[in-house]
Amino acid sequence: MSVLELKQELSRMSKRDRQELHAYLIRLKHETPEWKKTAAKRVAEMKSGRAVTTAELEARISAR
Repeated sequence: MSVLELKQELSRMSKRDRQELHAYLIRLKHETPEWKKTAAKRVAEMKSGRAVTTAELEARISAR
């Protein structure tokens, strides 16, 4: 199935089915070695005292 066919099929799906698929894709992303490595690094940084302040978080969010 091509990407175009997938997009067309997605446009015909119900909102609930699209949300379920979205959650599934996020879970797949979180199972990759790259994501696990990045998450472990961030946890280690926070444990060492390098946490993100509320202001930094807001700045990151607004930058997107």
